[in-house]
Amino acid sequence: MTPTEVLSTDLAEAAQELRARDEPFAFATIVRTAGATAAKPGAKALLSADGTILQGWLGGRCTRGAVKRAALEALKNGVPQLVSVAPEDLLAVKGVMPGDEVDGTRFARNGCPSRGTVDIFIEPCIPTPQLVVMGASPVAQALSALAPQFHWSVTEGIAEAKPHPQQFVVIATQGQGDLDALKTALATNPGYVAFVGSRKKYAALADKLIAAGVAQTKVDQVQAPAGLDLGAVTPEEIALSILAQLVQERRAAVKQTNA
Repeated sequence: MTPTEVLSTDLAEAAQELRARDEPFAFATIVRTAGATAAKPGAKALLSADGTILQGWLGGRCTRGAVKRAALEALKNGVPQLVSVAPEDLLAVKGVMPGDEVDGTRFARNGCPSRGTVDIFIEPCIPTPQLVVMGASPVAQALSALAPQFHWSVTEGIAEAKPHPQQFVVIATQGQGDLDALKTALATNPGYVAFVGSRKKYAALADKLIAAGVAQTKVDQVQAPAGLDLGAVTPEEIALSILAQLVQERRAAVKQTNA
């Protein structure tokens, strides 16, 4: 096995471990160089959520800061980044300043004596959001079947769910242990909880939750009724309305992060 093949294997294994732990990471690949550079096109690295290089090599410190900033930006908004690290005089010739972005390329200054130019493509790998469906009702079954088609990782039951940075819980017990399901879900502090049922029904359950010692702030965070008002009637239509709301919440969270 050649050194390149060994590196590719190491990168793949490290990436798989991060995926298994539902941790975000990024791949960085040098796509172009000009002048004297230590690393050449095709060089790759795997970066952690904080921009640290875990595997691979992209050259010396000349590119490290720019790669880290680009990786953090890519992981923040889920959009790949192309960064060009070049000497300041060459940036001036192009009419750009360090930090400028032109036609999808972000420019950074290379302050190393080598004075080479390195273009690096950063590809973010963000975990699939986790949807925990509680209940065995027809709505729960329809939602569990529909969500994976829209790139959600579905877990049936909170006990089976492992920790996840983007966890959404939908309680679709529909009269079969509603209060216990709500207590269990809220005890795990998920980022989002929705309850399939009317406002009146949830209001009665909310009083019982507070009487049981659940904090008012947690009770208030529950979205009830679950789903957008689409006029849904059938379990499949209700599941669609819930999934639409989940997508809305997920995308709104991304926009808020990028604001």
